[in-house]
Amino acid sequence: MPKKIAILHTSFVFVSVEPMINDLIAELVPDAEVLHFVDSDVLATVVREQGISPNSEARMTHLAQAAESAGADIIFSACSSLGPAVDVASRSVRTPVVKIDEAMAMRAAREGTRIGVLATVPTTLGPTSDLIQAKAKEIGRSLTLEQRLCEGAFSVLMSGDREKHDSMVIEQATDLAETVDMIVLAQASMSRLAEVLQEKIQLPVLASPRIGVDYLARRVAELPA
Repeated sequence: MPKKIAILHTSFVFVSVEPMINDLIAELVPDAEVLHFVDSDVLATVVREQGISPNSEARMTHLAQAAESAGADIIFSACSSLGPAVDVASRSVRTPVVKIDEAMAMRAAREGTRIGVLATVPTTLGPTSDLIQAKAKEIGRSLTLEQRLCEGAFSVLMSGDREKHDSMVIEQATDLAETVDMIVLAQASMSRLAEVLQEKIQLPVLASPRIGVDYLARRVAELPA
């Protein structure tokens, strides 16, 4: 029997704008059945409220519970901004929950010393930075983080203008590279640019989707038959 992977979305970016997560799962977990659970307003709410409220935590919990009720074998959260809310949601279900940026944060904590965290949504900077620091603490490493917001780029992407979005991100990353030894792209929506940026700035550039889905594939392989 194929395993059911439920993906939790907080916007339609990976449903209708950028299908990379579906493509990666098809490549790395080809036999899986994929279910999508979307609250297309919760990310906008977090941005508007400049933080994660108990109501937003409850909404992510409802998504996770719906995924479990649908028979998911594992739940994959596609949103970095709502990471702390996903932690709350995971405690309300028995189904294993994997966050898209979990494996990326561990790699950054192991390999980086002066890490630049680049985001296009302000609410992603804190959760991503906190996750990297938490992973560093787990392995006894000390590192410094510099946060950088590419303001307005996410709205540009959602309007369909990829070219402008990409140029905005590249400009900010190039500037950030002057003071760090690694850049972490805090949102999967920027990941298409990882190779381009790495070649341009000659520094390691980490993006979550492939690292995250590769980790998801390993977790799926460990599930009971």
